[in-house]
Amino acid sequence: MIRGLVGALVAGASLTGCSVGEDRSSAGPAKTASPSEPTSRTSRPSPTPSAARDEPPRLASDGRSRFSSLAIPAIGVTDLRVVPYQGSPDDAPGTRIQNGGVAASPSGPDGGVGPGGVGNFIVTAHRTSSTRAFAQLPGLRRGHRVHVEVGPPRARVRYTYEIVRTRSTSFRSPASLERQSAAVPGHPGRPPTRAMITLSTCATPEDHAQGNYWSDEFDNPEHRIDKIGVLVARRTL
Repeated sequence: MIRGLVGALVAGASLTGCSVGEDRSSAGPAKTASPSEPTSRTSRPSPTPSAARDEPPRLASDGRSRFSSLAIPAIGVTDLRVVPYQGSPDDAPGTRIQNGGVAASPSGPDGGVGPGGVGNFIVTAHRTSSTRAFAQLPGLRRGHRVHVEVGPPRARVRYTYEIVRTRSTSFRSPASLERQSAAVPGHPGRPPTRAMITLSTCATPEDHAQGNYWSDEFDNPEHRIDKIGVLVARRTL
């Protein structure tokens, strides 16, 4: 009788296609993890230190005032010397610097930051007098590039800004002057988060065409044309 029962069990196993002790839910041999394959969520390797090194480097400088040189290929400006000073745009010291045929860059509470600094790097130059360094500035358009170089020959750094908009400043409006020298151009009181540039020159021909011959004690006309740019690249030369 016992032999008959065992024979029945073996026959049943053969009909189902399964061997004794096999799990029918398994379609094949169990998969084993390879040495390079994580076996669980918690066993995945953590990021390596090289991942941090792959992040884009910070473009901006420390913002200190420095002598620099300016190039604007779109309007033919090359190697224009930019002289820093403590003050506000186109004040007496700034006007004297521009009268010497170079550009001026005010810094401090009423000015801006240095080349590449987070905030507003302000550069002013004459359009209709002296060397007429910014004679073609009104022709600068959105997308044009501005290059500012600082440092000694063997450790020179080039900051590249891209023009994004144009604004007008009135010398007869304290609020307008405040917007010109704001850390975020046009937005006094707004904390800066990126490096920007303001290139400014007189709107004398435009004012005179409108019959506006007003000027201040330094011969600055009422309006100035400001080209605003943002820092897009930094390169060690």
